Amino acid sequence: MDAERLAMTSTYLEHLTAHDLALLCPDELTTVGVARTRARLGTDPGRLEQALGADALFDAVFTEPDRTAPLLGASPFLVFAACVQRAVVELGTATYVAEWLGPGRRAPVFDVDQLLEFLASGRRRLFLTELLTSYTHVRSGSVVQFTRRGLRRHRFSELDPARLASLLDVVAEAERPGVLRRLGDLALFLTGVFPDAIARRGFGPVEESRLRRAGRVPGVAGVAAGSAPPLGAVDLLGRLGPRWYRAAYELVPRPVPADVVVVGELAQRFSQARRVLSFITERFLFPHRESWFGPAGG
Repeated sequence: MDAERLAMTSTYLEHLTAHDLALLCPDELTTVGVARTRARLGTDPGRLEQALGADALFDAVFTEPDRTAPLLGASPFLVFAACVQRAVVELGTATYVAEWLGPGRRAPVFDVDQLLEFLASGRRRLFLTELLTSYTHVRSGSVVQFTRRGLRRHRFSELDPARLASLLDVVAEAERPGVLRRLGDLALFLTGVFPDAIARRGFGPVEESRLRRAGRVPGVAGVAAGSAPPLGAVDLLGRLGPRWYRAAYELVPRPVPADVVVVGELAQRFSQARRVLSFITERFLFPHRESWFGPAGG
């Protein structure tokens, strides 16, 4: 059996709670219990994929009368895994998807095959599921830097691109790949899930300058600072996101772990991933975004 699929199945099962398993395999859980249900799913990747994409699971999470708040009925990971699998099903019969043009503006684009090709990879489906899950519990805090003038505190939030980018000036070299990876994640998340909000908020001159500097990663073509013409917030993050992913991937020691390979792929497939997230948001997440992820637009 494909070792890669077994490894991904193991990762899924690490995220799923006992209640999640009851939604996925209600009869089996009642009969053999949690441990044996996990063991059986762990040896059968196809069965887990089928369960995640089943109408019964989607209905249990989203459309039953008492499911007005899906995250109360299942873990965030299961909710988003179901959304990603459902997207595969619905895109399989779609003739077009809506492309974001600006706040409140969408236009049909007839290249659904590109999005299906992106989602054909199980590793990329897992990546999107973990990405969305990670933003239901956003970290913030501060890092202290020793300078000639004394201590300087750098505050950051995982939902603030400019503040997150400022960490590149103070973290150790070993931590830079993680910060760059999270900058790529944030660019993808904001442009895919909250494009209207981030476009309306925009970036001030200081924020935009900081972001452009963060895009000038050695060995990676960046978005020039200084006299470069201003870009809208969505366009700027759309250009910087792939560069941050590429830089994070290049800085990871070789050999690259299998679950990090997708980060390198996102450098080339950022637009596809953004549009998949946009589709998922419009179809499934829109009514719940603010309560699940917080005010991403600031």
